[in-house]
Amino acid sequence: MALKPDRIETVTDVSFFSSSATATRGGIASLTGGGGSGVSMDNAASVVSYAAVASGCKPVGVLLNDVKDLDLTRQHINYHKDEVQKGGKVTLLQVGQVTTNTVTGSPAAGAPAYVGANGEFSATPPSDNTTENEHYRVGRFLSNKDSDGYIKVAVNIA
Repeated sequence: MALKPDRIETVTDVSFFSSSATATRGGIASLTGGGGSGVSMDNAASVVSYAAVASGCKPVGVLLNDVKDLDLTRQHINYHKDEVQKGGKVTLLQVGQVTTNTVTGSPAAGAPAYVGANGEFSATPPSDNTTENEHYRVGRFLSNKDSDGYIKVAVNIA
């Protein structure tokens, strides 16, 4: 489990689809499709996943669902565990607070949080030959890592 249940969900978005890869909740999902157009809630081009490289990614929100690859002819999705089938709709937290272990390094409380490789939170902004890395900033760390590797993060992806 990469996300503890003690979270504050102020702004969430349900207009994006997961990619064809499985994923565990608690990381930062980035836009991988063209983003769709207009206000359509079911545009197939609105696809998110964990970016393998942080440089150049477009963070959208913290993934609140586990994306699974299940044989739906043999078993059903466990909705009580917030599971979705790959390629299905996912819930993304854009403003709020989470406690997650999807973090790289040992960031200090109060440090800005940036998107890192594979959807991890990082205290270091990606280096991509730009002087402005604020578009990679996704929030602020509110605590240090505990003994289990979890850290509290205030998320603000606007």
